[in-house]
Amino acid sequence: MLCRRVRSILTSVLVLGFAAGLSLFAQDSPHRGRKYKAPPPTSHIDVTILRNEDGKPIENAAVVFQLEGDKGNMELKTDEDGKTMIDVLPTGSKVLLQVIAKGFQTYGSDYTIDKAQMAVVVKLKRPGQQYSIYDNHPEAADSDKGSDKDNSADATKDKSSKDSSQKDAAPKDATKSQPSDPPNPPSPKPDSSQPQ
Repeated sequence: MLCRRVRSILTSVLVLGFAAGLSLFAQDSPHRGRKYKAPPPTSHIDVTILRNEDGKPIENAAVVFQLEGDKGNMELKTDEDGKTMIDVLPTGSKVLLQVIAKGFQTYGSDYTIDKAQMAVVVKLKRPGQQYSIYDNHPEAADSDKGSDKDNSADATKDKSSKDSSQKDAAPKDATKSQPSDPPNPPSPKPDSSQPQ
């Protein structure tokens, strides 16, 4: 009985050893499985979103990273300090950073991720007033006046040259006045007492 137990234990040890040896041989074999390729190095990017007028943080702003060449995008939200962080973008890649927050102008700019650690601070502005053709726009009038001055100076030169040419072309006898037609006499008023 003891021999049977010893035999079964030895058999199981041999089988396990053989299986372990095969698995080690399979891992060292160049023909089996796929080779491991390390991922590219990534950069750690800290983004801070602030108000332009007072520098206070903007909470819950959408920060969108779009990789160049439609390789995907990633959207993050800012915390109560106006901060968010991303650390999966490959070093050396180009990204479009967009920031969208309610009540503020949308921000967008291209960045090249060329360092292992980067910090980006974005100051958002409030939306401007819409342009209306019915409002007075003094800045547009000032720019038009500059071009009108040039045009009016040319027009003045043209007018003075026309006046001088007309004076030269006028006959010398033009100083005599010619009789004009007499004015029409007033028409008689109809008499309301007479029957018609």
